[in-house]
Amino acid sequence: MEFTLLIAAAGAVAALRLVLYFEAPRANAAVECASRLFDASLSAMFFGILIGRLWAMVDAGTSPLDRPFDILLVRGGVATGPATLVALATFVWIMRDDLWWAIDSIAPAAVAGLAGWHAGCLATGACLGTTTTVPWAMTEPASTVGRHPTELYAALALTLVAATLVFWKMRARPSPGVIGAIALTAVAAIRLATEPFRLTLGNPPTAWYVLGVVGGVTLIVWRSRAITDSPEGAPTTV
Repeated sequence: MEFTLLIAAAGAVAALRLVLYFEAPRANAAVECASRLFDASLSAMFFGILIGRLWAMVDAGTSPLDRPFDILLVRGGVATGPATLVALATFVWIMRDDLWWAIDSIAPAAVAGLAGWHAGCLATGACLGTTTTVPWAMTEPASTVGRHPTELYAALALTLVAATLVFWKMRARPSPGVIGAIALTAVAAIRLATEPFRLTLGNPPTAWYVLGVVGGVTLIVWRSRAITDSPEGAPTTV
């Protein structure tokens, strides 16, 4: 058995916490608020990964009841769409009192967490995608066939988006929800762009990524017209 899924999750949590720690005294309202965001994010991540993994197992014909240890202990995928919906719903429910502030505050850290998840491929050996002859191609052990380091493409692009959002948020105050909407759009677009380089065993989740881009753009347009609830944009509760 392998703990590859847990390794990827650990990378995501570490990146998430690092960005929140950096942002707390600079962009978020207070360190206590950053801690609350981190706790809510962990809960959302846990339920998202759990449901996404269960969905992927059932879709592959594996019963979670017959093989419960396969949920987290072995190499396996997570159904992107269901995992994302459950994670978002969990976070929205926990932070419902200060929803738009919370979404904007967590967005850069969440994108960084996804970058950490993808970068975990270096530890799990799951970076490689379709064959290629580009100079930066990677090869499997005992193989001379070059392959796209697809997960690293996603990790680098997501890191760039996270950094851009952090510094933009520290210098501007867009309408509540805009930063979160941009993050959603960027993440879905990056996954959509890297999907052709992935090795796909079943039906690719392309439709989910298209839905994410459309939904994100719609949110950007809607929230760009919103009126800031308070001059400081700070939460009403911590």
